[in-house]
Amino acid sequence: MADRETFEVEALGHVVGGRIEPTDDYWGGTRAIIRLDADRFTPDATKGLEDFSHLEIVFRFHLADPTDLNLGARRPRDNPDWPEVGIFGHRNMRRLNWLGVSRCRLIKVDGLDLHVEELDAVDGTPVLDVKPWFTDFGPRGEVHQAQWTTDMLADYFARRAQDA
Repeated sequence: MADRETFEVEALGHVVGGRIEPTDDYWGGTRAIIRLDADRFTPDATKGLEDFSHLEIVFRFHLADPTDLNLGARRPRDNPDWPEVGIFGHRNMRRLNWLGVSRCRLIKVDGLDLHVEELDAVDGTPVLDVKPWFTDFGPRGEVHQAQWTTDMLADYFARRAQDA
């Protein structure tokens, strides 16, 4: 396709702490820091952010296996009980541009360190953008989703037994 566009993006910071490897479930209570690049930003960049309870984070799945990409349909988590869905029917790391989006709780702002909870990105993850969550940008109208997603995510933000 001759009209494909490519873009270069730079990480504006990295995830520090929290999980060290990606897993499918039990992100509840996971705390980490988003450390913004002090060579490019001053603490003025985070001014006013403490007025928000949640952030929307865009990041790169840097640990994903580039050979594990299927642009067609497959079963979520390879579970035979769930239907095959196309790449755009998932929110997993097997994506063409390896981009993830997560909404997490902002615990505190400490200069260029954003202390967060329930960010489903691991230590070392490049952070591409940080946005405060505005409720006005949440879904409008009735929200619905496939039942398999509710089943699959039942423990996604649960706390692990040893953390409870």
